[in-house]
Amino acid sequence: MTAEPARSEGPSVVTAGDLSGPKILVLDPAGAARHDELPATWRPLAGRRGIVWCRVPVGGALTEADDLMGDQGPSDPEIAVVASGPFAAEALQLVERHPGAATHLLLVDPASDAFLPSGDAAKANEAWLAEHDDVVAKLREAGTDVRIAASSTDGPEDRVPPPLPLGHPDVVAAVRSALGDL
Repeated sequence: MTAEPARSEGPSVVTAGDLSGPKILVLDPAGAARHDELPATWRPLAGRRGIVWCRVPVGGALTEADDLMGDQGPSDPEIAVVASGPFAAEALQLVERHPGAATHLLLVDPASDAFLPSGDAAKANEAWLAEHDDVVAKLREAGTDVRIAASSTDGPEDRVPPPLPLGHPDVVAAVRSALGDL
């Protein structure tokens, strides 16, 4: 995936909130947060959890994500990983390299490159998850809750074609719900 020049500028990782407590590790293939601030929709979550926003188009972001996961000990506060469509398979691999480090792997439109002709994103996303069942089963055995957090709806509220951007209000609401932060 070749990054647009504007998306590959700025910091590789943006952080907010208390990183000594529970964390959300966001793997963002779109490279939002280039001005060293979280998307506005995510800022309220930083009051409850530390957020590590890895801007995938920027060099070094994945190394930092891998380091954070590798440093996670059994008694450390939980880490939830959130990833979007074009990067879902890589997110599975990251979590698989660090068994038990993530309590949640929340995927947004993982099948965005292969939606069914009917446009049924939820159905395509579930099929994507089933195709990766061997890895998903292994992660679940290690204690990681793996699920589709949000799917595009083809409705006007999405405002953009799939995958839903990680800063979309529906994505943030789904992450909050999955983590019990409502």
